[in-house]
Amino acid sequence: MRIGVMIGPERGDTSKKAARMMDDIEWAESAGMDTAWIPQIPTDFDALTAVALMGTRTSRIELGTAVVPLQTQHPVALARQALSVQAATGGRLALGVGPSHHWIVRDMLGLPYERPAAYTRDYLDVLHAAMNGPGPVDVENDSFTVHNPLGLGPVAPLPVLVAALGPVMLRIAGERADGTVLWMADERAVAEHVAPRITAAAGAAGRSAPRIIAGIPVCLCRPDEVQAARERANRILGEAEISPNYQRLLDHGDAEDVGDLCAAGDEKAILARFRRFEEAGVTDLSVRLLPIGEGRDELIASKRRTREMIAALAAELR
Repeated sequence: MRIGVMIGPERGDTSKKAARMMDDIEWAESAGMDTAWIPQIPTDFDALTAVALMGTRTSRIELGTAVVPLQTQHPVALARQALSVQAATGGRLALGVGPSHHWIVRDMLGLPYERPAAYTRDYLDVLHAAMNGPGPVDVENDSFTVHNPLGLGPVAPLPVLVAALGPVMLRIAGERADGTVLWMADERAVAEHVAPRITAAAGAAGRSAPRIIAGIPVCLCRPDEVQAARERANRILGEAEISPNYQRLLDHGDAEDVGDLCAAGDEKAILARFRRFEEAGVTDLSVRLLPIGEGRDELIASKRRTREMIAALAAELR
């Protein structure tokens, strides 16, 4: 199982954020992390732009988006942007995409959120055609009529990962993509719901075994601080639970909220949790560093302790 780290979702001074993200990606590469995952949050920086910048400070680490909402731009435009970023990073981009949620697409952006799975399938028709260039992109389906010349082609294989929570989306991800990017999925949800469905769909389509990237919060702390870590996870990350998509995914596992998903405790406890995700079928863990403490200095110290421990575990699990 490969270990990656999320970069970018932390709140803070926007004027300093780009520099902080560059510091974080330099640490991730120097620490030997396999991947870095850049969330696309409605209130934050553009993930693909951030990946392009991170590519200028690194040479080895895979850089992934987790995930770009499909409804916000035309598939040819997204393909053009992804191919440009892939070239700029020397072929290290992993493009994570997904149909997002009604509270982002419809309520925030005022765009239709109807039949998201069907829209995703149609979108992937165009996206794959555009990314398999250079050459004309000629696709007609229920959502798109595209006849577009495109002179770009991939400089290396460009994996596409689809955020998939329900059975239909998992089938689409298995049939049409290289894997899935998850949030709010615990070990049982992965083992009993996600992995069997996406793996069977990939096999039926003649594709190789899919990647399953699971995002979880992680906090290195004393045993008597575990409850505080879980409460902090619920406080700063719990807004995702308002989504019916995430609620249905939680129903497939044992976790009731993001606090239950948090891998918190000493190094032994965290390693045991990582092993359970690996046994469930996770191929990649995306770690959301979760610092605890009173005040800025304690939070920074907590984050550093956790990420140093993560780097050590990544080497052990590789």
